[in-house]
This record gives sequence, structure tokens and C-alpha cells, in this order.
Amino acid sequence: MAGLAPSTLKFEFVEIGELPLYNQDLDGNPPAAWVSFRQKVKGADAVLFVTPEYNRSVPGVLKNAIDIGARPYGQSVWDKKPAAVVTASPGAIGGFGANHHLRQSLVCLNMPTMQQPESYLTVGDSYFDADGKIADERARGYAKKIIDTFAAWIETNLK
Repeated sequence: MAGLAPSTLKFEFVEIGELPLYNQDLDGNPPAAWVSFRQKVKGADAVLFVTPEYNRSVPGVLKNAIDIGARPYGQSVWDKKPAAVVTASPGAIGGFGANHHLRQSLVCLNMPTMQQPESYLTVGDSYFDADGKIADERARGYAKKIIDTFAAWIETNLK
């Protein structure tokens, strides 16, 4: 999707797989990985969440990252950042459960979240080509619509 974005958007991919589990007892002396993650998110103008669906919800690693960014209480790095949610699943409903479960958290985090177009991607083996680009022309057009709408959403919500 980043390759389809208008030139007004610049992407930084933030890795979350190695973040230590959130533990409120460590808020006074947080692990360096938490500090780095929080700084990256805080420096962003907006957040595009792209996630698979696991058991009708988001992967635990994403929930952990959300909690790390939301704490300590009153210091959330998510507050007021425009957001969009794109979910994917090999199943026919394309991550519907994860999409709506994540949106519940984003409401609590005070993130204005793009409503339309809804983004549930059914991703199979032939969805991407050898270069990692969306292979299907129709799917590429849909992804372009999502990212263009997100760019406009950011502009609307940063004012």
C-alpha cells in the first residue's frame, strides 16, 4: 500500500515483534525498546494499522504494542492521531473481526479513525507478486482508494 500512496505520505514501518510484554510495574523504568517505540509513534502524524486476523481479533503482539503506547496513564502516544485500519485474512471475510476489535481500542485511545472505505482484504497465495506488490489489478485499485482516502483523512484531522 505504501507504494500506491500519494507523495504527500511518508511511511515509517515500526516493528513490534520484539517488544517486551507490557508490565505496568516497569513504567518508572521502561525497557529501551518501549522508549524507542513510543518515540517513533509520538513522532508520527498518523497511524495506518495493517494487521492479520487471529481468532477474530488482532494478534497479541499488536495489542501489546497498543498497550505500551497507551501507558503510563495520561501519556499516550496515540492521542488524537488520525488512524486507519486495514485487516487481512485468507478467509472470505478478510479480517472483519480483527478490524472491529481494533476499532474498539482506537476509540478508547482517542484516535479519529477513518470509517470508509472499510478495509477487509481476503489475501490468498496469489494476492502478491514476486516483488511483494499487489498482483490483482482490481485489488490494487481498491488499495489505492484506501490509501488516497487515508491521505485526505489525515489532512482533515490534522487541522
